[in-house]
Amino acid sequence: MNALPFDTTPVFVGGRWRACASGETLPLLNPSDGTLLAQIARGNAADVDAAVQAAQAALDGDWGRLSAAERGRLMLKMSALVLEQADELARLEALDVGKPVKQGRADAVALARYLEFYGGAADKVHGETIPFANGYTAFTLREPHGVTAHIVPWNYPMQIIGRSVGAALAMGNACVLKPAEEACLTALAFARIAERAGFPAGAINVVPGLGEEAGAALASHPGVHHISFTGSVQVGALIQAAAAKNAVPVTLELGGKSPQLVFADADLETALPFLVNAGIQNAGQTCSAASRILVERSIFDAVVARMAERYRALRVGPATADLDIGPLISARQKEIVEGFLAVVREGGLNIAAQAPLPAALPAGGFYVPPTLVAGVDAKHRIAQEEIFGPVQAVTAFDGEADALRLANGTAFGLVAGVWTKDGSRALRVSRKLQCGQVFVNNYGAGGGIELPFGGVKLSGHGREKGFEALYGFSTLKTIAIKHD
Repeated sequence: MNALPFDTTPVFVGGRWRACASGETLPLLNPSDGTLLAQIARGNAADVDAAVQAAQAALDGDWGRLSAAERGRLMLKMSALVLEQADELARLEALDVGKPVKQGRADAVALARYLEFYGGAADKVHGETIPFANGYTAFTLREPHGVTAHIVPWNYPMQIIGRSVGAALAMGNACVLKPAEEACLTALAFARIAERAGFPAGAINVVPGLGEEAGAALASHPGVHHISFTGSVQVGALIQAAAAKNAVPVTLELGGKSPQLVFADADLETALPFLVNAGIQNAGQTCSAASRILVERSIFDAVVARMAERYRALRVGPATADLDIGPLISARQKEIVEGFLAVVREGGLNIAAQAPLPAALPAGGFYVPPTLVAGVDAKHRIAQEEIFGPVQAVTAFDGEADALRLANGTAFGLVAGVWTKDGSRALRVSRKLQCGQVFVNNYGAGGGIELPFGGVKLSGHGREKGFEALYGFSTLKTIAIKHD
C-alpha cells in the first residue's frame, strides 16, 4: 500500500473527524496496478443526517454570522494553503484517479484558482433597486439557499469541488460533500485544509460512502436546500427525482458527446494538438471530452493521418510515471470501454490508430489502448453514446449545414469546438450549435474558472464556474417597502 499522509477512514462532520456510524470501510484501489491504496469510511444515512444538522447549525451560528468579506478572506487563505500543498495534492489525485501527476498538479492549481476567484467574488454579488409605484422603495437581495449538497464524481475531484463548493461557500451556504467512493482522497484533504484555514465548524462537511447509501440519503434529505451533481444521466435522473419530493433545486452536469468541427480552411498545425488531447486527457474520462471529430470531406484523409501519427506516439503508463495517459478508474470502467472497442472490431470499423500498451504495464492496472476510429457513421453507437474512455470517432461532413446536423445529432449538448479562419462562419455555427459552451479555434475541455459551464439536453441544466455559478448557489429575495 502507498503511504498516505493521513488516516482515510473517518468522516468530517461539524468540524470533527470521527468514525462513520456503520463502523465499516470500503476499499480504495490504485487504478495503476489494482492494489489496495486505502480504506475509506462507508458513510450512511446516519452520517449524512449528522452532517446536514451540523451544516444547519453552522448557518445558525458562527458561519452564518460572518460577513461576505470575512467569508472571502477564509477562502483566499484556503487557496494559498492549497497552492502550498499542491505537490502532495497532485500525488494524491494521481494515485486515486490514475491520471498522470502533471494533470493532478493542474487540478490542484485549478482548485486554488476556484477558491481565489470565488473568495474575491464573495462580497461583490449585489442586489438592485427596482423602479416601482410611487410611495415604495423596492429592492432585491441575494441570499444563500442554506445547506447545499455536493455529490462529486471520481474523474476530477479537486476541480469539481472547487467549482461547486467554492461557489456555494462564497454565497454563504454550508456544504455537505459526498465524494465518489472510487476516488475521495483529495476531498478528505480538502476538509483538512479547511480546518487549517479556520473555517467554522459545520461550514464544510465530508461524508464518503456508496452512492446508493450516502449519496441517496443526501439527495433525499429534507434538510438540504440545493443539490449539485456531476455524473451519469441515469444517476442524475434519480437525484432529480429525489430532490423533487422536497422541491429542492438541482444543478446537473451529466456528461456529453462533444464534437470538434474542422472546416477545410482550419489551421491544422494549431488544431491537431487540441483535436487529440481533448479526447484522451484523463484517459478520456472527461465529461467535456471531444470524443467526436467532424472533418470537412476535402481534408478528411489528411486530418485522420495526422491524428493517427499523434495516437501512435502517445505514451501509456502508471500515474506516477507521469506520461500522456494513465489507466481508467476501475475494472468496471475498463470493461465498459473494452465493450465499445469490441463493437468497433466486430463491426469492421476502421481503426486508424491505437497507442501501444507497453508490455511492462502493471498486470493489475486498468489500461485500455487509446483508439482512433475513422469514417464512423454518425448514428453508430460510438458516435452517439458517452464512452468515457480514450476512444475518438472521426466522421466526414459536406458543408456547414451538414456539419451542424451531425454536431447537433446526439442527445447531449455540453461543449463544442469550431476550427475555421472564416469569422462569419465561426459566429454562425457557434450560434446554431446546441450546447453550453463553444470554443472557436481552441478547445478548453470545460473551459476556464471564469467561464460559465453546463449543458443542454441530456447534458443537464444549471451553470457552474464563473460569476454565473454564484447566482445558482443563491436565491433572490424581493423587498418592497411602502413609506408614503
